[in-house]
Amino acid sequence: MSTTNRLDLVILGATGFTGKRVVGELARIGKNYPDIKWAVAGRNRNKLESVLQDISEKTGDDLSKIEIIIADVEDKISIKDVCCRATVVVNCCGPFVQYGEVVVSAAIDCKTHYVDVSGETQFIELLEKKYDQPAREAGIYIINACGLSSIPADFGVSFLEQNFGGTLNSVESYLITHFPPRIMVEGRRNGIIRYSSWVAIINSMAYISMKKIRQRPSFKTEPELKQRWLLHKNLNKWCLPFPGADSFVVHRTQRHLLATDNKRPVQYKPYITFPSIFSAIGTIIGCMLLFILSKMPCTRRLLLKHPKFCSFGLVTYGDPKEGMMDGFCFQYEMLGRGWDEGTDVRTTPDKRLVARVSVSGVDPAYVGTAVAVIFSAITIIKEKEKLPPTSGVMTAGVAFRKTSILKKLQENNIKFEIIKK
Repeated sequence: MSTTNRLDLVILGATGFTGKRVVGELARIGKNYPDIKWAVAGRNRNKLESVLQDISEKTGDDLSKIEIIIADVEDKISIKDVCCRATVVVNCCGPFVQYGEVVVSAAIDCKTHYVDVSGETQFIELLEKKYDQPAREAGIYIINACGLSSIPADFGVSFLEQNFGGTLNSVESYLITHFPPRIMVEGRRNGIIRYSSWVAIINSMAYISMKKIRQRPSFKTEPELKQRWLLHKNLNKWCLPFPGADSFVVHRTQRHLLATDNKRPVQYKPYITFPSIFSAIGTIIGCMLLFILSKMPCTRRLLLKHPKFCSFGLVTYGDPKEGMMDGFCFQYEMLGRGWDEGTDVRTTPDKRLVARVSVSGVDPAYVGTAVAVIFSAITIIKEKEKLPPTSGVMTAGVAFRKTSILKKLQENNIKFEIIKK
């Protein structure tokens, strides 16, 4: 299909829990971009129609003219048809290690840009190793982890660096969450973790090794940012290393900028906070048990076959109840250290700056992810000339470094601010 006749973007997996929120937020944000033509894609026409109708009824917007495309990740021809009809495909079909590669391959064949909401390090690593060169040859951008895993961390480091007023050497990030008591009570009754997310967690644990967890970045920066103790206290809270994709993604960004721009890399260590030592220790025990069980094929099958029992009721096969996560909020406290302008970087860092990244609003985790991935797609469409001249597989922190995406996120409840100098 000629690129001039393409839709601007297509949301693949629009009937999933995340996909529905991406459609809803695109309907809202799209009012500011009336020239953008978009469509929804998925396996079931009736469900796709229902998603559009539900959003129309809630918002009062007429979405009846939004195009519907039938596609199944297990049908390569239908996925290629979706990709060839779009300038950018927004992939919401997880687990990505299971369903994502076919979409990326089709996007490259069709010369279609690709963004997703994956936080699966195994998938991200696969794309970098296998598809970077083909994507460069096709002249397209493959950008993953465009949701809240790991936009706040990746952009937070850049935001700190832009406001540091000198040389930023390292960042320690602390994730602070607040769950109202009713969420945990209702969560055990109805479930708050989707089965696809549970599968992604178990597969990621099965893939990762202790050697990978302990390995240092491929670049060496002095003075080195040391890993804190497994359990330590900071910000008046008990803290543990954060096992998500943030560290992996930020490292990729810093490594890429060192290779392409010869920019001094910023070291990064993420942590998650707990209100008490008992909740922190309980989390250590639970994660260690889950990690061990995920390593053995027989116990891994048990985890995947009986998710509700193994998660104490937190996993659900369906979608979490509407409004379940209202009242949940989270923020990142990002502690940056380095030197003032003109200071010898061979000395001990003597400057400190603290940034906060916070996400607010209704159901902030999923809606925030929807907002982030939508603006990632829109930025490719509207500001392509500001993206790196060399395409390929890259992080959002590399791709959107010189664009206005941070300003757009700020205007949509993803807030970046300096709180302490």
